[in-house]
Amino acid sequence: MPPESQDGVLSTLSPAAAKAAASKVATPGAAPASASASGHHGSSAAAAAAAAASAAMHKLLATAAPKSVLSLPPPVGSVLDLVGNTPILKVSDKFDTGCCELFLKLESQNPGGSIKDRIALSMVAAAEAEGRLRTGGRIFEATAGNTGLALALVAARRGYRLTVVVPDKMSDEKIASLRGMGAEVVLTRSDVVKGHPDYYQDLAARLAREAEAATGEPVLYIDQFNNPANPAAHFAGTGPEIWAQLGGRVDAFVAGVGSGGTLAGAGAFLKSVNPNVDLVLADPVGSVLAPLVESGSCGKAGSWLVEGIGEDFVPSVLDLSLVTRAYSITDAEAFAAARELLRSEGVLAGGSAGALLAAALKYCREQTVPKRVVTIVCDSGARYLSKQFNDFWMREQGLHPRPATGDVRDLIARRHLEGEDVWVTPELPVDQAIRRMRAHGISQMAVLAEPDGADAPAVDGGSANGGAAGGAAPAAAGGVEAARVVGIIDESDLLLALLRDGPGATARPVSRYMEPRVETVAPTAAPAELLPVLRAGRVAVVAGPGGAPFYGLITNIDLINYLRARVD
Repeated sequence: MPPESQDGVLSTLSPAAAKAAASKVATPGAAPASASASGHHGSSAAAAAAAAASAAMHKLLATAAPKSVLSLPPPVGSVLDLVGNTPILKVSDKFDTGCCELFLKLESQNPGGSIKDRIALSMVAAAEAEGRLRTGGRIFEATAGNTGLALALVAARRGYRLTVVVPDKMSDEKIASLRGMGAEVVLTRSDVVKGHPDYYQDLAARLAREAEAATGEPVLYIDQFNNPANPAAHFAGTGPEIWAQLGGRVDAFVAGVGSGGTLAGAGAFLKSVNPNVDLVLADPVGSVLAPLVESGSCGKAGSWLVEGIGEDFVPSVLDLSLVTRAYSITDAEAFAAARELLRSEGVLAGGSAGALLAAALKYCREQTVPKRVVTIVCDSGARYLSKQFNDFWMREQGLHPRPATGDVRDLIARRHLEGEDVWVTPELPVDQAIRRMRAHGISQMAVLAEPDGADAPAVDGGSANGGAAGGAAPAAAGGVEAARVVGIIDESDLLLALLRDGPGATARPVSRYMEPRVETVAPTAAPAELLPVLRAGRVAVVAGPGGAPFYGLITNIDLINYLRARVD
């Protein structure tokens, strides 16, 4: 019996029986008589090692205390039965909470991954009870993504067709998840305000009316912003859970406003059981809500990157008079807090949770007497890996600054010397270049080689530290700093290669199809010196004399991002 099979059998026995069996397995002479001497000794050694490992394992099992499972709930019949009853985490001393205790209600643990599961279930159940929604019916909704995902979960279980209208600033992960769950997704502009025909709420309501007129069948625009079943879900669920989990000792509740249901519902419940509880609003800079609370004037709505919270109007379900204190949180503060929450507490949360955490920490540090403060982890950060957890995206938004050089190196999105870029060597097969472009969502790469006179061959790869492409830098003669750019390969080069030489092109080296004439710009050049290169439709290669050292590539979009940041 092979060692892995022995472990499988021994693991089913009691420790005493396993020990006896292990001693038999380890008996010398177990190898077949026809085995050679060296083979016999090797088999015996392997068997003895396997037996010793099994004995050690069962000794550990015999002394380990089993974890109690008596408190685990029984199996449920539907994923919808798992909505709610989410855990609460006490924030550790890795965060400065002043004299306060800070708790996080992990709504990201709902089956749909966000707090919106609660209101989706509540709103659909209310529509069913009122006869406004029947099996096979159609639902329309305007959503920043999470309500749509929650409705998709409910719709799939209840047999409804769902169409969601989503602003175009939402993450690719959210949109892909919505489509994967069977929802029809309509993208619309995120730069317009309520009253504009392309505003996501106005568009969703209009599409619902048009669908009903076209089919003659009842269509439900669920309208979370004006739906009383939204705050009702939190008054009946979220609020009582927080109160019970914290033993009836809650001094402040920090929430954001997307549709307003969490603050209105959970906040109203907490006020009903403790009239002295502080309700604290966390609001993105650019939203009109925090200024309304703090000064009574909202001014003109701006823009922000955090998804799911902040508004350019006051939802009808929300009573801002309940709010004790409001904090305007920048995108930079929100994303930094979310990233720190992952590093310090191991909680992967979205940017809205980062905004709530940032506001909660400000509130805690302002207090002069100890308080128990609770806020919400609204959703999972897995939906924002391409955004707030992506350093390149953060830099493009001006939220992850690097030391400025004052020259064209400031425009390089992925710096070679810092191990951020994706590149190839002349010897790499075209097939691998295609795979690399596709994997990293890029349209051109630098072709790098050893500096002139180097003896060692180039070693293909990506970044120097195993970053973007996961490979190694050109070897010998100084490594990544000494790499010399010898060409550019882009999508048009690869397309021509395949059209001209057919499938056989994929096995040929990149050097056969790359463009060896590169437009090199000195690293100390001013940004204005890029214009002739970019206007000619070429990529600017920032490099030293003779193509080394190579600093990176600059494209039109890099210059656009640079100029836009200066305007902002």
